Amino acid sequence: QVQLVESGGGLVQAGGSLRLSCTASGSIFRVRVMGWYRQAPGKQRELVARITGLGNTNYADPVKGRFTISRDNAKNTVYLQMNRLKPEDTAVYYCNTYDSSRAGEVFDYWGQGTQVTVSS
Repeated sequence: QVQLVESGGGLVQAGGSLRLSCTASGSIFRVRVMGWYRQAPGKQRELVARITGLGNTNYADPVKGRFTISRDNAKNTVYLQMNRLKPEDTAVYYCNTYDSSRAGEVFDYWGQGTQVTVSS
């Protein structure tokens, strides 16, 4: 079992910045793939950014060049730095990681979510 605790959401004006944090329980954080997802009202949850244990990253097209995902393995924490925020970035943001079994089953773990609201 992995517990994920997010923080850092809030209300910000368009063009502003926020940094989200997610701290994970467990001793193998350094090898985990960690991700940030978001879900806006009436929309499906979507991947925002992901980082591997080696630090390789990938981003959704709408956030490329504005958001940066990073990790601090000593603190079991992953961050999402969000700059030049837009009203369309408004959503609940969720931290994610997963385990996979030898049979190929995937077990997702989610944080409780943190609200990000960007006013125009």
